[in-house]
Amino acid sequence: MRSIWVTFSKEGIHKYPAALEDPNLATGDEYDVSFLGYPHRHTFHFKVWIEVFHDDRDIEFIQFKRWLENQYRDAILQLDFKSCEMIADDLAETITDRYPGRYIKISVAEDNENGCEMEYPVEEVDGPNYDVDHNDIVDVFDSLK
Repeated sequence: MRSIWVTFSKEGIHKYPAALEDPNLATGDEYDVSFLGYPHRHTFHFKVWIEVFHDDRDIEFIQFKRWLENQYRDAILQLDFKSCEMIADDLAETITDRYPGRYIKISVAEDNENGCEMEYPVEEVDGPNYDVDHNDIVDVFDSLK
């Protein structure tokens, strides 16, 4: 598979409300992360790969990067409770709307220190699935009556 990738970063604020009360997170010892329950700042670092179909600028790097950056125009991202994985999922959906039928991979890291890497393979749509109980299949002509 051929792909290109671009990087960009954006300041953002988020929180993890469960960290305030979940005993697995608010442990009261050296592993306590209850502070994550309050809004806190990170620089979110993105690396986005997208499939291309030929080797002559199928998607031009700079244009793709600028378009991605424009998805986050606000001065500081207000991400509420979203994790890096949720941020990647939202971005993948936006990219797929503009560039359908392409494999996408997204890395989102907090302060370029911890993060996620999510892959979004192309969903194959090749017609109905008839590997089901035949009693569940409704005749198309019956449904038109």
